[in-house]
Amino acid sequence: MKVAVIGECMIELSKKSDNQYIMGFGGDTLNTAVYLTRCGGHADYFTVLGTDLYSQQMITQWQAEGVGTDEVKFNNNKQPGLYIINNDDKGERFFNYWRQNSAARTLFSDYPEVFSTLQDYDLIFLSGISLSLYAEDDLAALFLFLTGYRKAGGLVAFDNNYRQQGWLNVSHAQSVFAQMIALTDIALISFDDEIALYGQHSIERCIARYSDVGVNEIVIKNGQHGCHVFTEQKLHFYTLTKVLAPVDTTAAGDSFNGAYLAAKVKGKSLEQCIRDAQSCAGTVIMHKGAIIDRAIALLEDAS
Repeated sequence: MKVAVIGECMIELSKKSDNQYIMGFGGDTLNTAVYLTRCGGHADYFTVLGTDLYSQQMITQWQAEGVGTDEVKFNNNKQPGLYIINNDDKGERFFNYWRQNSAARTLFSDYPEVFSTLQDYDLIFLSGISLSLYAEDDLAALFLFLTGYRKAGGLVAFDNNYRQQGWLNVSHAQSVFAQMIALTDIALISFDDEIALYGQHSIERCIARYSDVGVNEIVIKNGQHGCHVFTEQKLHFYTLTKVLAPVDTTAAGDSFNGAYLAAKVKGKSLEQCIRDAQSCAGTVIMHKGAIIDRAIALLEDAS
């Protein structure tokens, strides 16, 4: 299965215990592409970078990870965005962003030919943060493309990652999400983000939001409370095999997504897809930063 990932990678500064910062590169969709590749799958990344030193370092790092970079575009007048991660005593993360002029925002406006290229992929993955990048005209073009892409047999996977700073207001985010959900086949949902966007509500109501518009596979990530999956009109629940005290939850959902999609591409059972995803995320949250050292084993069963 040929997988395309659409989004943005930024310069990442993560705080050390001595009030110093470590520089790296990260972004929710890029994190997913990396962990998908590390777990035995492959993804091509669709984004725009600048021609600056940090952009070159990014693409070199992605190539070292095995992420496909042939479809990355370059804009001479733009640079990557930047974000800073801080963590509280429980490892929960907080973000500050500088991404208003990010090169990635120009993907559909400046390079509309990517839609023709994307048509050749079996599955396209993007996130709520991806959607927050684009102007209204670009979103309209994206949604029109996805409508035809799905009619032709393509699959769309969507992670509901929601960051309030990226949107005009909550109503605007809800409107865009509603359009995206109706074009989704596989929903990889963080329940915390659902609550942040829609207010306090139940797992059942969350499932209904997606199933009522025809989403076929709904995965709800709910931290230490386990994972719900609704598919083929059946609800499954998977507890965590290990409950951990996280060091940094930055890429918990992203790494879950990557391992889940890698397992799915390999034709693993639903239960094994979830177990791989939980194992990967459980490993990542015990280390600082979004993308952990490649030497660290991610899956309990590497086979």
